[in-house]
Amino acid sequence: MSKSSNYVSRQSDEHGVIAWSDEENQIWHELITRQLSCIEGKACDEFMAGLERLQLPTDRIPQLEEVSKVLRETTGWECAEVPALISFDRFFELLANKRFPVATFIRSREEFDYLQEPDIFHEIFGHCAMLTNPAFAEFTHAYGKIGLAASKEDRVYLARLYWFTIEFGLLQTKDGLRIYGGGILSSPGETIYALESEKPERKPFDAIDVLRTPYRIDIMQPIYFTISQINDLFDIAHLDMMSLVQQAKQLGLHAPKFPPKQKQAS
Repeated sequence: MSKSSNYVSRQSDEHGVIAWSDEENQIWHELITRQLSCIEGKACDEFMAGLERLQLPTDRIPQLEEVSKVLRETTGWECAEVPALISFDRFFELLANKRFPVATFIRSREEFDYLQEPDIFHEIFGHCAMLTNPAFAEFTHAYGKIGLAASKEDRVYLARLYWFTIEFGLLQTKDGLRIYGGGILSSPGETIYALESEKPERKPFDAIDVLRTPYRIDIMQPIYFTISQINDLFDIAHLDMMSLVQQAKQLGLHAPKFPPKQKQAS
């Protein structure tokens, strides 16, 4: 949902099938095999169970209907084919209707390790496994409904809730910290950093704290919020989130834990 994109999404045919190139399928293969190895012992059990249900191919990019079929059977969700960029209105509308937006392009080799906008690997591998989990699915659905009704100003606060849960959430387990956020799970560098680095701060989830915490999308995160069990997302989904947004506004933002982004010379 950034302002411009270097990518053009592929269009499906009348049967809903996208004709991916051999190179695009090869990039998927290299991404997924690398990440499957990286997340071992680091992803939460619910994510691994979701991957088991999805049975994502490793030799090619899956068709969206293959993923949607499993999501419908488990939590009633499905994938929605979208362009590289969509509006916030469209984003919230899709989530409110249990349709997860998937931009139908895959990163280039030049951005193999990191790209700022979510591609099909990030969306399918990073998020769709968790969407088979009832608590995660309900939270995402509730978030979409709240965001759809919110003002532009309030959506800025709600974006922080999405960022620190769906994208960069951590989970406390009996075996230690595990990852459920797709922004971490689709990134080899952040997967290791989030759990093993001594640099970031890891704090118990508090909704108002989250809503007041600035973030940057182009750096390793200086702070993560943890929940104690995945079913905590059921409880968060049923908070009076807009009331909490108003409280966060009155309290003001926390000081950023990162330097300002350098402006590019024109």
